[in-house]
Amino acid sequence: MALWSGRFEEGVSEFTQRFGASLPVDKALYAQDIAGSRAHAHMLAARGVISEEDAAAIDAGLSRIKARIDAGTFPFDINDEDIHMSVERALIEDIGDAGARLHTGRSRNDQVATDTRLFAKKRCEDLMAANVVLRHALVKQAEDHFDVVMPGYTHLQHAQPVLFSHHMLAYVWMLVRDFERLAAARRAADANPLGSAALAGTTYPLDRYLTAAELGFSRVVPNSLDAVSDRDFLLDLSYACSVSCMHLSRLCEEIILWSSAEFGFVTLSDAFSTGSSIMPQKKNPDFAELIRGKTGRVVGDLVALLVTMKSLPLAYNKDLQEDKEGAIDAAKTLEDCCRCAAGMIETMQVNADAMRAQAKKGYLAATDVADYLAKKGMPFRRAHEVVGHLVLLCEKRGCDLEDLSLEDFKAESDLFEADIAGELDLESIVAARTTFGGTGHAAVREQMAAAKAQLASDEAQLAYGGGA
Repeated sequence: MALWSGRFEEGVSEFTQRFGASLPVDKALYAQDIAGSRAHAHMLAARGVISEEDAAAIDAGLSRIKARIDAGTFPFDINDEDIHMSVERALIEDIGDAGARLHTGRSRNDQVATDTRLFAKKRCEDLMAANVVLRHALVKQAEDHFDVVMPGYTHLQHAQPVLFSHHMLAYVWMLVRDFERLAAARRAADANPLGSAALAGTTYPLDRYLTAAELGFSRVVPNSLDAVSDRDFLLDLSYACSVSCMHLSRLCEEIILWSSAEFGFVTLSDAFSTGSSIMPQKKNPDFAELIRGKTGRVVGDLVALLVTMKSLPLAYNKDLQEDKEGAIDAAKTLEDCCRCAAGMIETMQVNADAMRAQAKKGYLAATDVADYLAKKGMPFRRAHEVVGHLVLLCEKRGCDLEDLSLEDFKAESDLFEADIAGELDLESIVAARTTFGGTGHAAVREQMAAAKAQLASDEAQLAYGGGA
C-alpha cells in the first residue's frame, strides 16, 4: 500500500497506478531529493522537532540509499509512485521509526518544488558551460579566418560584402544573450520553497532560511501557496532553451546551405557528416539538420508547459506532475545540440576562395556606388535610382559593375570620376564600414575584443557560482 493509504480501503488498479506514477521521470531527480531530505532532517534536529540521533540515522540512511542509486542497485518500484515515496520507503525499511519522522512538517508539494528548483539550477549551469564551449569554437573560426570576405545576404539574395569573422561573431552575440537568459533562469530557480508544506505552511517551528543555506539557495520563496504551485522558473528554463535552440537552428541552416555544391563555402568534417545508402558520392550535413530538427521538440516542451499551467488554480494540482519531463528533455536536447554544434564548427573547413568568388557576384558594390554619388552632393534617393539603372545595364550585358567603363558611368551621371574604380574593390567596400558594430576590419577587431572579454567574464561567472 502507498504511504498515503491510511484513509483508503483499497488500492488503485495496476493501470491507474502506472498512469498516475511519476517515478519513471522524477527518479532522475534522486540526488536533489536526497539533498533536500538531508537538509530538512538537519533543520528539524536544529529546531528540536526530532532528536539529533534520529537526524544522524536519517542522514546515514539517505547516504546509503544514494550510494545504491548511484551504483544502479536500488530497486525502483512503480508502486512507490514517485521518487519521494521511493526514497522514504527505503529509508523506513532501513532505519525504522527514525525514517518515518523525516516527513514531519513537509509535504510532497514543497518537496517536489525543492527538487525541481535544485535540478533547474544545476541544468542552467551545465547549459551555460556548454554555451561557453560553443562560443569558443565560433570565436576561433572568426580569428583563424579574420580577413575572409564573403557575401552578406538579405532575402537570401546577395546584398553587401562582409567579413566571415563578422558573420561568425553575429552568432557569438546571439549566444551571449542565450547565456544571459540561462543565468536569469538560474536566478529564478534560486529560491527555497521547502517549509511551505502542502500549501499553508506548518505548525512546526521550521527554519526555512537554514534549509535554504544548506541547499545553496540565495533566498526563500515568501508565499507558501506560490512556493508549491509556481513553475515560472521551469518556463524560464524552457524558454531559454527554446531561444538558444532557435539560434542554433539558424546557424545550422546556414551551414547546410554553405556546405552544398551551390555554395561550397565550407566543408564539414567526416565526423560530423553522413553518407547515403544508395548514392556513393553523398556527404550529408545530417547533424546540422538534426540540430535544426530538434529545435521543434524543445519549442514543443515550452508550449506544453505553458498550456499545462494556464488554467491551474492555487495551489498544487496533479497536473504539475507533467512539468518535469519537458524541462528535462529541453535541457538535455540543448546541451547535446551545443556539444554537436561546437564540434561541427571547430572542425569545419572554411573555403575562402569560394566565398570571395561569390562576393564578386550580385552587384554587391551597388550601395557603395550610390554612397559615392551622395557624398558628391546627389540626394541619396536619386543616387539609388542612378545605380539601379547601372545594375539593369549590367544585367542586360551579362556583366558586373566593375566591368563597366567610365563612359558607362558618366552616361548616368557626370559626378562619376575615375576614382569610382576604388569603390568597386571588395576589400575597400568592407574596410569602409567603420561604424561601431560594422563589418570593417577595425570595427570587427573591436567587436572581437569585446566578444572575448564577455566570454572571459562569463567563464569567471561560472567558476564563481554559475550565474548567482
